[in-house]
Amino acid sequence: MASAPDVVRLPEVGGSRDSGDRTGTGTACPQRNMAEHEPTAEQLAQIAAENEEEEHSVNYRPPAQKSIQEIQQLDEHDESLRKYKEALLGSLPRAVDANAPNVVVTKLTLVCTSAPHPLELDLTGDLEKFKKESFCLKEGVEYRIKISFKVNKEIVSGLRYQQTTCRKGVKLDKTTYMVGSYGPRLEEYEFLTPIEEAPKGLLARACYNMKSLFTDDDKTNHLSWEWNLNISKDWKN
Repeated sequence: MASAPDVVRLPEVGGSRDSGDRTGTGTACPQRNMAEHEPTAEQLAQIAAENEEEEHSVNYRPPAQKSIQEIQQLDEHDESLRKYKEALLGSLPRAVDANAPNVVVTKLTLVCTSAPHPLELDLTGDLEKFKKESFCLKEGVEYRIKISFKVNKEIVSGLRYQQTTCRKGVKLDKTTYMVGSYGPRLEEYEFLTPIEEAPKGLLARACYNMKSLFTDDDKTNHLSWEWNLNISKDWKN
């Protein structure tokens, strides 16, 4: 059901973008000892300006939401339509906690086939700790981001995953992925972004602050969290 995403990659801060191995590991951001190679505040501001998204006003109004019960009662005497809706909605949860959120984001994973360690953030616990840690990603490697989530009670329309990339407090980039519309079911859903390539080069090696948001057509904040991505010359043990 997912729509094609609008992709804005991590900014390329110097150097070229080559493909290579894929991986990373959780570690604290190391102190840089080559300050003379750090981009200046003016350079970062220029990069941010070059990557700034153009905001367009779109006269789009999402369709009126209908509950699962309303959908099931529509044309209930039409046998072919009833079977179609059963196939579309799948097996609905039999009992759901009335106080449970409709959408629950459970995990973020950096999918790297050659990663020496699992690269997962458990989003069901303390989110503050991720501000003090980081994924370590070797420069120039390919990776994908996977978001795992559940829909508990009602159909949710126009899910989006938004990711803002900052460096030294300067916003460099913003990515919006269209995830799609989903109905409730017992199993988790998974959404994979297209393959990304980590930036490479001396100026690109740094710790980037990532601000993530999982939202929808109604601009509901299902979950927002911060984490760090450290681009390094080599893998960190």
